[in-house]
Amino acid sequence: MQSIEKQIEKSIKSKPIGYLVLPDDYLSYGSSDAIRQALSRLQNKKVIVRVAQGIYVRPKISKLIGPLVPTAEEVAEAIAKRDRLRTVPTGSYALNALGLSTQVPMNIVLLTDGSPREIKVGKRKIKLKKTTPKNLLAKGKISRLVIQALKDIGKGKVKEEEEKKIIALLKREDEKDLKHDIALAPVWIQKIMIKALSNGKN
Repeated sequence: MQSIEKQIEKSIKSKPIGYLVLPDDYLSYGSSDAIRQALSRLQNKKVIVRVAQGIYVRPKISKLIGPLVPTAEEVAEAIAKRDRLRTVPTGSYALNALGLSTQVPMNIVLLTDGSPREIKVGKRKIKLKKTTPKNLLAKGKISRLVIQALKDIGKGKVKEEEEKKIIALLKREDEKDLKHDIALAPVWIQKIMIKALSNGKN
């Protein structure tokens, strides 16, 4: 029988470079404590790099700067997957994800149905903020970002070029999902989103 550490190491090395490693992936290998200790030893052996509490990565090694770690965005996705959370990006993170802002936010704020918390990834932070279920019902990947981005810009403050860009992005959304999500948005946001429908009205 191979030790838990050897089994986990073999599994990690079979995964692609950049793969995010979560302790929960190995619950079938032994107790939580044994898995945590094995991952800690593999970190010391530089098989994996710890990027946040309970999240490791099989690092890509750069000849110039050494191990490359995942972005805070990738870590946020891994946390949502690990904890089976529904999340939706908000504020400047939503604006950046849509290309409406070139500023990379230092803090990623995600609305969630899980417990609120803050996770540090390098110099950046991931903030999970508890929200009402209604805010997480949007189905479309683009339209859910648009609703949050427009809320951040504010009523009456959306520039003409921003609106044009948003409408162009929404036209790439599945129309069924878009119609579903329009109904969830505040009325002033609905008026903008409706322009992306093929017939221009809901």
